[in-house]
Formats: sequence, C-alpha cells, structure tokens
Amino acid sequence: MLQQLTIEGFKSLKNIDIELRSLNILIGANGAGKSNLVSFFKMLNEMMGGRLQIYIARSGSAQSLLHFGPKITPQIEARLQFKVDNGIDTYNLRLFHAAGDTLIFGEETLSFLQTGYTSPKIDSLGAGHQETKIREAAEVGMATAKTLKYLLDRCRVYHFHDTSSTAEVRQSCYVGDNRWLKPDAGNLAALLLRFREENNSSYNRIVKTIRLIAPFFDDFVLEPDVANRVILNWREKDSDRVFGPHQFSDGTLRAICLATLLLQPEDEMPELIVVDEPELGLHPYALNVAAAMFGKASYHTQILISTQSSSFLDNFNPEDVIVVNREGKESQFKRLNPAELEAWLGEYSLGEVWEKNIFGGGPH
Repeated sequence: MLQQLTIEGFKSLKNIDIELRSLNILIGANGAGKSNLVSFFKMLNEMMGGRLQIYIARSGSAQSLLHFGPKITPQIEARLQFKVDNGIDTYNLRLFHAAGDTLIFGEETLSFLQTGYTSPKIDSLGAGHQETKIREAAEVGMATAKTLKYLLDRCRVYHFHDTSSTAEVRQSCYVGDNRWLKPDAGNLAALLLRFREENNSSYNRIVKTIRLIAPFFDDFVLEPDVANRVILNWREKDSDRVFGPHQFSDGTLRAICLATLLLQPEDEMPELIVVDEPELGLHPYALNVAAAMFGKASYHTQILISTQSSSFLDNFNPEDVIVVNREGKESQFKRLNPAELEAWLGEYSLGEVWEKNIFGGGPH
C-alpha cells in the first residue's frame, strides 16, 4: 500500500505530504488542486511506460508542470513510500528543468527499510537521464527495483469521461488486448470477453451490477469477427435484438466501465486505483451503487477518488476524506477528523456539512 506521498514543485502542489489509507476521497472547489494530484499519477504512469518526455511535451512542456514555472521552481521532487510485507520500500525522484523546456532526472533513488532494522538499504540509479532507470535496474536483478517497479506499474489512473461517438470504448478492439483495463476503457469489450471465458463469477457479478443500474440491460453479446476484433454489443431484456455500443447512454457506459474496473477478479486489480470524478453523468441511484463498489474494492486494493458530488460523498466516512483547499498559490491537503465533526454529523449528512463549508473544500 502507498502509505506516504510527498510532492514538491508540481503544478499547484508546492509542498504536500499526505498519509494515504485504503480508501481516500479528495474533495475541494474547482481549481483547488485535486486534478493536479491525479495528473501526478498520470505522469507516473507515463514515466513507468518510458514515455516521460512525451508526457512533458503533451502537457505544454516543463513550464506547465513546474510550480509557477522554472524561474520560481527549477525542480519537481517526489517521494512514494510503500508498506510491504517485510518493511517499507521508498521511491525518490528529482526532476530538474533542462534545455528545451523539458525535465531530466537530477536524482533517482530506491530504498528498502526492513522491519526491525534502523537504517535502509539505498540504491542510486544516477542522474542526467531522460527516462526512469527503474526498469533496467529490475532487469539486472536489483531486488528493491523489482518490487518498486511492480508497485509503481500498478498505480493506475482511470478517466471514463470521453463517451463521445468517436471514443475508443465505443469502437471495436483486438481480442488479445485484454491484460489490463486501459485508462479510457478502450479495450473494455476484449476484457469482458476474457472474464466471460476465464472467470465467469467475475463476469456474472459485473453483469448483475449493470442490471441494477440499467434495468433494461440483459447481457453482452461479445463475438469476435474474422479480424479477431470484438465490439461492445449487448441485448435488452425480453428481446433477441442486438444493440451496439453507440446505443448505450453516456451515463450507462461510464457505469459499465466502473463496474468492470471495480468488480474484476481481486488478484488482477491494480495496487492503487485513481479515478477523477467518477460521478460524472451518473443517476443518483447509480452513484450510490458506484460508491458501494468503491467501498468494497478498497478491501482488496487502494482507492483514490476525486469528486465534486456531495451526494456521492454521503456514502463515505469522514476519515476517508481529504479536503483540498487553495491557500494563496498552493494547494493544501488535510484529512478530516471525525471527532471535530461529531456534533454536525448528528444532524446533517457529510455532504450537507460540506455544502455548508464547515470544513472547507468549497469556494472562498
């Protein structure tokens, strides 16, 4: 589990130090910095895929990522501390501003503190490189690199906002592209087909949950074509007619993406699931079903969600919530203390207390 996260100099995250639990709900006003934390994990995903320089270029170069630009903030620093069975693994990185308005590694170190020991074993991966060297270190057998590569590879960000007619999730995909759910669920049909064939209990659980949200839905019709591609066709209850993915509403399609992500086999789940605004386009009842799925999934993996919905927030406990406020030019993150809200929660729901701006996280 990612236990502690420290970030300095990334966008509005000038200096944050957050203790994370199995379930973490970020709330805050527009522009407070919730999405900036999510985009840090997106950067991590791209970095682990060997695409850090591409990510920097697509993000508007280094000046868009450094807190108020390179003149004020010449580097980004981060530390991710993972609790593992026999101790604590820590990944440290420092990215320096470099010529061409990009970022290069000024430092990349791995450390492992074994339970019962006072000083950690530290491995340096050097400086001056443009892409992470953690993969190379794991390949040559560095034990800490192997563990951290495994953990960092499995901190995954999902964003199901694009459900337009041209969205990948509404198109056909290659049957073999079925190992992990893609960030935009572009391979959803291939993954569901694999679950139906290899893990029927997970597939049935997903289908039953979709029926709760969309009572007209009966089942998927997943049949590969001659080119070995499959599309998200489906059938209505009490009908033999087959419908295509373009006949799902935006909200139903997003709910299907969430159900597949959160109800997949437990041993296939990422180590950390990050979802930005999962409530988008969902009916209030579907919102409650989604919240219950997140709560259940947090028993098997770590969850980090950013939300703007007070009714979605009502489904969680105060200790799960991290309030994000913008103080001047920087974002501040603070976990709620249930004891401080006891009097309020006797009379109001957590969402109502948030709407009254009792603990912040609203527009100033």
